[in-house]
Amino acid sequence: MGIFEYIAVLTSIIIGLGITQLLRGLARLIQNPGHYQVYWVHLLWVATMFFHMVFWWWWEFRLGDIETWTFFLYAFVVLYAFVFYLACALLFPEDISDYDGFSDYFYSRRRWFFGLLAFSLFLDVGDSWLKGSEHFASLGTEYAVATLAKLVLFLTAAVVRNERFHALFAVVFLAYQVFWAIRMFETVA
Repeated sequence: MGIFEYIAVLTSIIIGLGITQLLRGLARLIQNPGHYQVYWVHLLWVATMFFHMVFWWWWEFRLGDIETWTFFLYAFVVLYAFVFYLACALLFPEDISDYDGFSDYFYSRRRWFFGLLAFSLFLDVGDSWLKGSEHFASLGTEYAVATLAKLVLFLTAAVVRNERFHALFAVVFLAYQVFWAIRMFETVA
């Protein structure tokens, strides 16, 4: 086993725990439909994070091209996976009995959730650089503009509680992420 495969085992576990958190939360909603007051915007962010986690694992495959690994690179990739796990854990806590359903809970934790997503953008830029200058250049202007726009929107979502803004943002963000990922990363060479 090479160093990349060795590192991929740990990050796969962390990503797997995040996915488990999301799936367990959804299963609780299905098992106890009357027990939790669901909120569709929250569920869109659950879908977004599921997609993010699955696709993150896919696009990290390019890190296999790195020949020399340092502890910094190792810690960086583990931190990146950890940030996504924390965002998933925030979407489905162990107990929301102190809240009036997932809408109330979601808005009470929006600063943490969107703050983590904003931080993940900085990690994403670093991660894209780690994959090489050719890879980074291949992302084009759209990547830079979209990253900046997402940063502004995440920081806005962390502060603003407006339900219309959050609903529109959740729909547009998920649609754009899926569309962009399919266009950019259909295959890994």
